Amino acid sequence: MSTNNTLITYKQKNMKQYVLLAFLSPVACLMAATGQKGGKVKTKVNTPKQPNVIFIYADDLGYGDLECYGAKNVKTPYVDQLAESGIRFTNAHATAATSTPSRYSMLTGKYAWRVPGTGVAAGNAGMIIRPETYTMADVFKNSGYVTGAIGKWHLGLGDKTGTQDWNAPLPTALGDLGFDYSYIMAATADRVPCVFIENGKVANYDPSAPIEVSYQKPFPGEPLGKDHPELLYNMKHSHGHDMAIVNGIGRIGYMKGGGKALWKDENIADSITAHAINFINEHKDQPFFLYFATNDVHVPRFPHERFRGKNKMGVRGDAIAQFDWTVGQITTALEKIGLRENTLIILSSDNGPVVDDGYDDHAEELLNGHRPAGPFRGNKYSAFEGGTAVPAIVSWPKEIPGSQVSDALVSQIDWFASMAAFVNAKLPKGSAPDSQNRLSTWLGKDRTDRPWIIEESSTMCVRTKDWKYIEPHDGPAMITWGPKVETGSLKTPQLYDMRTSEFENENLADKYPDVVYEMQNILRRVRK
Repeated sequence: MSTNNTLITYKQKNMKQYVLLAFLSPVACLMAATGQKGGKVKTKVNTPKQPNVIFIYADDLGYGDLECYGAKNVKTPYVDQLAESGIRFTNAHATAATSTPSRYSMLTGKYAWRVPGTGVAAGNAGMIIRPETYTMADVFKNSGYVTGAIGKWHLGLGDKTGTQDWNAPLPTALGDLGFDYSYIMAATADRVPCVFIENGKVANYDPSAPIEVSYQKPFPGEPLGKDHPELLYNMKHSHGHDMAIVNGIGRIGYMKGGGKALWKDENIADSITAHAINFINEHKDQPFFLYFATNDVHVPRFPHERFRGKNKMGVRGDAIAQFDWTVGQITTALEKIGLRENTLIILSSDNGPVVDDGYDDHAEELLNGHRPAGPFRGNKYSAFEGGTAVPAIVSWPKEIPGSQVSDALVSQIDWFASMAAFVNAKLPKGSAPDSQNRLSTWLGKDRTDRPWIIEESSTMCVRTKDWKYIEPHDGPAMITWGPKVETGSLKTPQLYDMRTSEFENENLADKYPDVVYEMQNILRRVRK
């Protein structure tokens, strides 16, 4: 079995240990990293003065994709165990129906729609969060925590779009945003560059294969997916994703070079998980904040062979199982070194699910009754609830009693101010302008609803406990460029009663004009 080529890039002081890991299978790598020898993990007790904090942020994982949220066609025992150890939220929301704006809002406490250039980012986008912005990582770093970001980034690197030299250290990277350590994908798995970036430099850089990236024009002599389907030996595209070919899979954007630094999609989960576990072990004696953003369940879905073919929903189901395994590896690593009790884990997703998002993986045909968005209408990209209603689980065994379910209306925009309160941090004037301290709700001390939340898609929405308002928009009713997704766009106001069993089924805007007016006023006030 081929080895994940990223495992030998750890810091020098751990080199001897990880040289051995480079010759092991991915499973063995992680067993070595966690100290697992099979069987039941022995738990130590090692309680630091300050709790550790880990965000596990899934990609395109829907409300209905987890067993503890009602999924029938996939098993997620580790996530279910996490939920059982803490609080499962049933009315939690990302700020946007796509990745880049939801991540921007969460990490800055500022709605992405306030800032130009925060749409879905290209792989060669410049830093969308500018270095002068006070980030969530800054909150923890200035509170005595060591900070790390591992996995999907999708918020740009370097100073300006399209000007990065991927063969040299990037002039601006995550170190400028409060992260002490980073091992990230620049954007998404379906976008170039298909290499990991470690502390601002391409990991495992291969000088014999210098990297060039473009989102404007192809490189002469480099085969493209649209012209050479015979080279797409791992996965073919259904729409788009027909440009650069890496690892037998077509991508968005053009790329040349990379050599040994190029990732293998089947090893992405193993690689980021091993790096996360190394970060945890390396900093076990000091409080740490880890932003761990997985690639699953985003396309291309090409999980490791030990998961492939195991689920009747095909590779999308396999990818959900792989995500669950990743969660289990993280919690097991914490248990092994005695940190699980005093580690706050927040698990959620960046937006709602999407089924066919550009690859011929038969995800649509193999749903077999599975509802990725659960009871909600819409999916990723949509103004309907399925675009932003996401699973959210909070676990801190030392302080939060388990087996809780909260129906409180909550938003990821409030993680920033809530975490600042969690570590008793004082925020600089003007930082996190849209974030509210809702720590007591997130920790299960009360079930106070946020009075309203704002949701961003192609249009703007307001959600209260009882109502959902969608602002008029001239766009098409269905996405026109590929996915079979309702946009939620309508030229007239939409108002839905969220107390009914069939969510967003009947537009009541004409019947309740006073409620429409109230919701419009909320938007007006927020936009000031």
